[in-house]
Amino acid sequence: MGFKMGIVGLPNVGKSTLFNALTRTAAAQAANFPFCTIEPNVGDVAVPDDRLEKLAEIAKSKQIIPTRITFVDIAGLVKGASKGEGLGNQFLANIREVDAIAHVLRCFEDGDVTHVEGRIDPIADAETIETELMLADMESIEKRLQNIVRKVRGGDKEAVQQERLLKAALAMLEDGKPARLVAVDPEDAKTWAGLQLLTTKPILYVCNVEEEAAANGNARSAEVAEMAAEQGAAHVVISARIEEEISQLDAEEAQLFLDEMGLEEAGLDRLIRAGYELLDLETYFTVGPKEARAWTITAGTSAPKAAGVIHGDFEKGFIRAETIAYEDFVALGGEQPAKDAGKMRAEGKSYVVKDGDVLHFLFNT
Repeated sequence: MGFKMGIVGLPNVGKSTLFNALTRTAAAQAANFPFCTIEPNVGDVAVPDDRLEKLAEIAKSKQIIPTRITFVDIAGLVKGASKGEGLGNQFLANIREVDAIAHVLRCFEDGDVTHVEGRIDPIADAETIETELMLADMESIEKRLQNIVRKVRGGDKEAVQQERLLKAALAMLEDGKPARLVAVDPEDAKTWAGLQLLTTKPILYVCNVEEEAAANGNARSAEVAEMAAEQGAAHVVISARIEEEISQLDAEEAQLFLDEMGLEEAGLDRLIRAGYELLDLETYFTVGPKEARAWTITAGTSAPKAAGVIHGDFEKGFIRAETIAYEDFVALGGEQPAKDAGKMRAEGKSYVVKDGDVLHFLFNT
């Protein structure tokens, strides 16, 4: 189950610097973690999780395999992208393929780096990209409504449902608001997701600040934080330049650098975790002497569906899941002590997996 986050932004906001830091960090992890760069602008990055290391230590696992999130560096946007300006069409096509958007906003001053609009205004930058996405959605919706007219007249239930949802989205967009603000009933959720509207994607605003503001942000990042709160979006403060430097250091040097800068952890770790949380993802673990591994699921996933993340046969032949809470596994010192203490539970098909569960699946082949 792959999850993709697209990194977008106007030219010269630090987007590519940030992506390069991410991919170099991932490459540095390759000695211990599976990593692949699928294309020059796509990279898989391990999701930092101290729990996995602890479980591996207790179980004496030979290998540690973290869960991961894929970042896609999407071509820089310019005003008019919805009409094909710049790399507009490719930009919009790439956004359709991601699950969420990390929107990099320039919150730093630098006379050597020119801004495409000739000013430093992260709120205006955010509005520029949002406007282009909204215009593209409106054009797409109008075309789709024309294409399903005959089916709607013929009483096709699916087409009638699509028309209702498309019109609700269009009304929201015409009111100057993104389609993600439309209230969608549970029975419409699957069809709504299938519309793949650009402005339904969850957004994480990434405030790229100067080095001195990496720990606490600055006035501009505070404005972005306020905007994100109003929108129900997420935000994170980061210095792409610092992250680029850290990505070229080994673990010990990186920690010394972070200490000198007064930072508790690398900004990329916060960015990755924020993206993971934005997508409403959770982690469960499988642990043994061979490997300790983290698996990604969406919140609310049933035990059979969680098993299916490992292999489809696990879901089809699911019998039960032997479950130990992470806290019990660690506190009691492993699987067998947890069993002996009565902390291992046998859970059936209706069980909803919780973040941190240590699971062992039993299934029919």
